Amino acid sequence: MTAPRQTFLSKLKNRIFPEVPDFYRLINDQAHLAVECTAALVTYMHSGQDEHASHVSELEHRGDRLKSRNLAILHHAFATPIDREDIYQAVAAIDDILNYAKTTVREMQVLHLTPDEHTLAMATLMHEGALALERGFAKLKKTPLAAEVDASAAHKTERSTEKVYRKALAELFNPEHYLLTLTAQQKRDAEALGVLTTAMSAAESAGITPAVGFMLEILKRREVYRHMSNGADRVARAAEVLHDIVAKIG
Repeated sequence: MTAPRQTFLSKLKNRIFPEVPDFYRLINDQAHLAVECTAALVTYMHSGQDEHASHVSELEHRGDRLKSRNLAILHHAFATPIDREDIYQAVAAIDDILNYAKTTVREMQVLHLTPDEHTLAMATLMHEGALALERGFAKLKKTPLAAEVDASAAHKTERSTEKVYRKALAELFNPEHYLLTLTAQQKRDAEALGVLTTAMSAAESAGITPAVGFMLEILKRREVYRHMSNGADRVARAAEVLHDIVAKIG
């Protein structure tokens, strides 16, 4: 058989029996990248270094390209092993995790904030959630029912993150936190004048009083904490998609 005839028969076969892409692997690729990106986020929260922030951004950009590739394959696919909408929702939900990792780091850089114990704790939980999602999506092809445990584990990290978030806010708005930064004399004055008045009486460099600095710190850190809480919501959303897929194909 000549080469042209082989090509013709191959094209005919593909038209009649089109090859089905391995969508399980495509979703797994997306989930693995989320694991990498959240691991880089944890590293940044440990170090606060720009090079680690850049790594988070690079992985997020790679995730955008991967999402575009996967959705293009989905759009042109003749058949899918699971519901097309579920594949789309899985790809989109996992990509959102990467988006929040990148924008969290970007916000911290724009606001000139250094990581603290709370941002580290929330980043660590986001990474744990991504790991659980990766394990779960990897099981869909052969043992889908087993993925239910991983979906629940991923969802649990969102609830744990909310506990850290509430604790972080409580400490952020606690005046005692700022009293620790005052001198002994300022502390004695604070008892009579109040923390805010005392801080304002101690004007420092750049014409910005400590009280204004404290308030700006509160606003900026609250914004970052809330952003990370929203990132945890995206992990929970991806876990819900995984739950739905298990319910349909398990």
